[in-house]
Amino acid sequence: MTSTIPLLLRETANNWPNEPMQFYKDEKGVFQPTSFKELYTQARQFAAGLRELGVRRGDNVGLISDNRQQWFVADLAIQCLGGADIPRGCDSTADEINYILGFSRCKLAVLENQAQLEKVISRVKTLKNLSKIIIIDPETKKGKIGGLDIFRYDDILENGSKTDLAIIDAEIDKGESDDVMTIIYTSGTTGEPKGVMLTHNNFLHQTQHVSSLINVGVGDRWLSVLPVWHSFERVMQYIALGSGSSICYSKPIGPVLLEDMQLIKPTWMASVPRIWESVRDGIYRKVNSEGGIKKALFLFFVSVGGAWSLSVQMVRRQIPRFMKRSRLVDFVVGIIPAILLWPLKALGGALVFGKIKARLGGRFIAGISGGGSLPAHVDKFFQSVGILLLEGYGLTESAPVLSLRSRYRPVSDTIGKAFPGTELKIIGEDGKELGPGEIGVLHARGPQIMKGYYRRNDLTAQVIDKDGFLNTGDLAMVTYDGDYKIVGRAKDTIVLLGGEDVEPAPIEDRLKYSPFISLAVVVGQDRHFLGALIQVDPENMKTWASEKHISYSNDEELLANHETYRLISDEISNLISAANGFKTYERIFKFVILPRPFEHGRELSAKQEIKRHVINELYATEIESLFSKSS
Repeated sequence: MTSTIPLLLRETANNWPNEPMQFYKDEKGVFQPTSFKELYTQARQFAAGLRELGVRRGDNVGLISDNRQQWFVADLAIQCLGGADIPRGCDSTADEINYILGFSRCKLAVLENQAQLEKVISRVKTLKNLSKIIIIDPETKKGKIGGLDIFRYDDILENGSKTDLAIIDAEIDKGESDDVMTIIYTSGTTGEPKGVMLTHNNFLHQTQHVSSLINVGVGDRWLSVLPVWHSFERVMQYIALGSGSSICYSKPIGPVLLEDMQLIKPTWMASVPRIWESVRDGIYRKVNSEGGIKKALFLFFVSVGGAWSLSVQMVRRQIPRFMKRSRLVDFVVGIIPAILLWPLKALGGALVFGKIKARLGGRFIAGISGGGSLPAHVDKFFQSVGILLLEGYGLTESAPVLSLRSRYRPVSDTIGKAFPGTELKIIGEDGKELGPGEIGVLHARGPQIMKGYYRRNDLTAQVIDKDGFLNTGDLAMVTYDGDYKIVGRAKDTIVLLGGEDVEPAPIEDRLKYSPFISLAVVVGQDRHFLGALIQVDPENMKTWASEKHISYSNDEELLANHETYRLISDEISNLISAANGFKTYERIFKFVILPRPFEHGRELSAKQEIKRHVINELYATEIESLFSKSS
């Protein structure tokens, strides 16, 4: 087993030199490959160029860019020199970039384009250590700008190609597994970002053991749609690097993603729940627009597929046991429906679901969902149509994987068992470990746990105890078979004036069962009841308005229509009800429909998680209107 990522790159380049490692789009939108050998050469050449600019072992180097081929080259090159990259996406604000570059004491930063350079220059007076900038975009001017020395990526790469790469090889050999190779700043969903120091070993532990869960290898292709700098996408790149598989860069935009799937024919894709949900919603939207017999057949076969899938799970012991139940009874109850429904399920696959799989490229094995809880209705939909989704769980502080459903035993409604070599335990309010079916805070210990928060030992001590267990801050419970389920965030708990504790996530997930509700944020801290901020699905709303012959001149008028409010009210009442397991104090008594969707970098983090503290500030007026006596 190798001890650093650059050594892993060297090993893979020697084993599969001509296999494609990256697929990226050129100026014409055509996917172009980069082999493992080419990637290894480019990484060493760029490292040589960085060394000429003064980058040395232990240095922090900014890396502000979105997904592109050069990002991975720069990432690996910095590691080759024994440095750590400080990554962030182009949707970051000038203040965010200034904070992470300044706090990390970066002397040099690699930026994607002129827009990022302008953000840096606007705050350059506060960046006392920063003196050199490398721009990836070849159209950017070079020279002295804003007191900074500006270089082009291509020039650095070319300069490095003219040097003796034996120097870089020697630097690679000096690397150790416990060296910090990246400092990823948290997205700030809970306030000021913290720099998570991750080592080579944190990531390598996952690349070395993930094969026991998913079995990926040479010839497999990953469609990359998440921010490349984020820990979830980072580990997928390193998994591809270690397994000889390929990374294909796309975008989390429905039409682009589906078109790229047709071109690349991926076998795997890692993504956040909102993207899987958008794929499901897109399929339903298309079916609803067709209507008639096609819609009826689709809904019928989805129902059949769901019933068959549940029966098979009972037979295969894949039903989570949060309470004791007889596996023998499950088998007996499930075997007959599984046999009887099989012909209809097969017919549905031939007539309907085969077309869905073809839209995913025809070679798709499974998707991995992480970065948030996978809504149950999304999970069940993909099970119904015969597409495997493996839900995982982790944090930036754990690089990130702590658990993942096994491809060979995917237990629905769970995040699977603890990742190999990882200890998970659930702690109650009294500090004692809880048993199956009991809800408490999840704690984790393993080789993937971060080294700590950069320059914040005080914050590190707050989340990692003396025994090395990380307090994840997530509420969870475990089954009698050792599979875990996340049920909410401990810090997101809403406490009503009556003293009731409410977890908003299950309510928000349930509301998205409605075809008319795309997103919901439950509010009500220190109030008598719960309220909600609602975002509607614009296409489904327009279809409904057309069917109901509701006239309107623009979207705002439709949202303000009394019939629209009554529709959403009925949807909320039907979904958050006693029949669906919700208590009286968990009902939504008032809501407001927001006129525009949330934006990345504003209300949403890079993982598309809602930033509750930001939303509470931005929508303070709307929230207060829910609880005012006049409303």
